[in-house]
Amino acid sequence: MITDRWGNDMTAASQAAADRYSDTVFSYLEFRKDTGDCLKALMAADADMPMAHVLRGYFFKLFAVPALEERAKKGAADAAAKAQARGATPREQLHVAALAAWAAGDYARTVALWDEILVDHSRDMLALRLSHFTQFYMGRSAGVRDAIARVLPRWRESDPDIAFLHGMYAFGLEECGDYAAAEDYGRRAVAAHPDDTWSVHAVAHVLEMQGRHREGIRFLEGLEAHWPACNNFNFHMWWHKALYHYELGQFDACLSLYDQKFRAEKTDEYLDLTNAIAMLWRLEDRGVAVGDRWVELTERAEKRAGDLLMPFPDMHYVMALAAGGKMDAANGMVAAMKALPDDPVNYERQVLRTAGAILAGAITAYRAKDFGRAVDLLMPIRYGLQPVGGSHAQRDIFALLLIEAAIRAKRPALARALLAERLALKPNSGVSWDSYGDVLATLSDSAGAAQAKQKAAAIRA
Repeated sequence: MITDRWGNDMTAASQAAADRYSDTVFSYLEFRKDTGDCLKALMAADADMPMAHVLRGYFFKLFAVPALEERAKKGAADAAAKAQARGATPREQLHVAALAAWAAGDYARTVALWDEILVDHSRDMLALRLSHFTQFYMGRSAGVRDAIARVLPRWRESDPDIAFLHGMYAFGLEECGDYAAAEDYGRRAVAAHPDDTWSVHAVAHVLEMQGRHREGIRFLEGLEAHWPACNNFNFHMWWHKALYHYELGQFDACLSLYDQKFRAEKTDEYLDLTNAIAMLWRLEDRGVAVGDRWVELTERAEKRAGDLLMPFPDMHYVMALAAGGKMDAANGMVAAMKALPDDPVNYERQVLRTAGAILAGAITAYRAKDFGRAVDLLMPIRYGLQPVGGSHAQRDIFALLLIEAAIRAKRPALARALLAERLALKPNSGVSWDSYGDVLATLSDSAGAAQAKQKAAAIRA
């Protein structure tokens, strides 16, 4: 019987071919640079393996590039043809169906199919990771957590790859606000498998959400040596380190990490772009001179303006266009979102034409200095932005935008309320205490302003 690394039956020409499949999935789990090479080795070993074509189609979808969307659809057709010609297990047939649903934009059916696989095949690591990942970009925090919780009891603590599950579970717990359990699972995963950057990332999120910024910097510094083998996701780790420095008011360190680490390589990858765009936006709103750094990002955003594939990066492309002075292009993206057809199946289109279009409109209004309109657009939807995707830490940029818009719209009472709300969640945010002090001074609360400024200074010290 031919099986993969995790004991799942495989339709393959040989055990060696199944091993190449396992190598590819394992490399993907670790965000390794050699994932593409592993996939090539898999196709060379067995070009007719149904799961090889499924895996390749999944990877095309993960890139979130329009040029690869048709290749993902072709991959789904190829996988179906190989499954029919060669035969496929029921589990593999569900994967073929999941790829077809994903290629059609039907996220709900896609996730449901992966979860159906996991009911009977708790060791299907590919279905597990993809369900976890896709629900994250759907803003389903509970789904991110529960995809792992449902299968974890069926794994043994002695299983060599259980650290991957612990790391994924840690991230789901963190996104659901259970920071103590998230840190416990995350640190266990990192101790067992420090090369698993996703587990490191989960702990980094806990430390960020709890305002343990200096501890977060030390934690990441202790693991940086493992990142050179990691693909572009290592840039996101450097962004997390910069985020700690940002909250401490150490803006020079943020720019240094921007130039030397997470934007040293000028890529078009969507997460790399969102890292850079979100950081420059944060810094510029704090009065930091960012020089000509917007130019490169704006040019790249112009090329991605027609993507409309994933709401979270699309919001950032609007930000880059607006920040770079390309207001016509930014407003064009907003109009294109509003004009998307009402497709009840396509998840991305539904989000983009509703919450996405409103959020994008608030972004353009803000950069056009129509701060009151930005506030009016954002206030009614601020609790409904999770479907846009991204983590709580990433979506915090939109909360910051609303606060700054309220300040610049000369609505200090609202700004005071929003800052009080944010500081209740992030009491160790030096930048927020600084802003709170400024707002309280505007409202003639000199004692409160002085106290807020003292707290900001203490955090920076």
